[in-house]
Amino acid sequence: MIPRLHQRMHTPHDPLEVALGRPLSPTEGLTEHTIVAHWTGLDYFTLDDEHKSWTSFEWAEHIEEALLEHPFAASPDDDRRAILHLDVRLHPDDRELMGPEWTEVAHRLARATGIEIPGKDSGCRWIAVQAQPGRLDLIANLIHLDGAWHAPPADILRRLADQARRIEQDLDLIPARPTTQPTAPTASGQLASVLTQLANEQTGPLATVRGLVEHTAHRLARQPGAAGTDTAHRLELIARRLHAVQQDLDATAAHLVQPRAVAAPAAARRTTHRRL
Repeated sequence: MIPRLHQRMHTPHDPLEVALGRPLSPTEGLTEHTIVAHWTGLDYFTLDDEHKSWTSFEWAEHIEEALLEHPFAASPDDDRRAILHLDVRLHPDDRELMGPEWTEVAHRLARATGIEIPGKDSGCRWIAVQAQPGRLDLIANLIHLDGAWHAPPADILRRLADQARRIEQDLDLIPARPTTQPTAPTASGQLASVLTQLANEQTGPLATVRGLVEHTAHRLARQPGAAGTDTAHRLELIARRLHAVQQDLDATAAHLVQPRAVAAPAAARRTTHRRL
């Protein structure tokens, strides 16, 4: 089981699309077989089983709501990117997990990141999406219901990795392969590292630019008039092109560090000796 922490976003729409593997829909309802877990306080804010028939758009709006209700809430460094997104993927040869097992995995990861605190129902809004084989996505809003900002632990990656190892043991899953010992970097490896940093979904400059473009697009989409809608659409296309550039950089970096096939040595030439 390999956990991955994504770049924080301004809205949950793109992370939810990534989790579903398809665009959001105003008509397609997401059942409890897809939303396998959620924050415990949800049941107190909805009618009986009301949320079990929400569409993907409604789930995105539900997660985003705290951002709209608390427009001045921000991190200590004045960062408004409050949408946390992480995913875990099973080994390709792992058995298929059942619904309750995915639910358990989701709650354990939520507790590992600190977004779920047992006994506290007024913390972060979050959902867990199981829509693609062998994959679970967790999407959360770091703004609490009271407007307080939830700061993830500084060692969140280590906590996720440790929890993933425990889940593997408890659910009898194939463990992730141990990392190999680092080797001296080559010129290609150093260049690949630069490209990887540029494309990084969490700290890369392109991801920051893309997040700002997406945030602007979503704000413009809420403005009245066709001009704002058209501009928002153009900005969304720009954000998609930026994402494509990130993927191209990632692919190029992977190509740089791939071992190259060594050409087979030329066959020894046959030599003949003239008879004297």
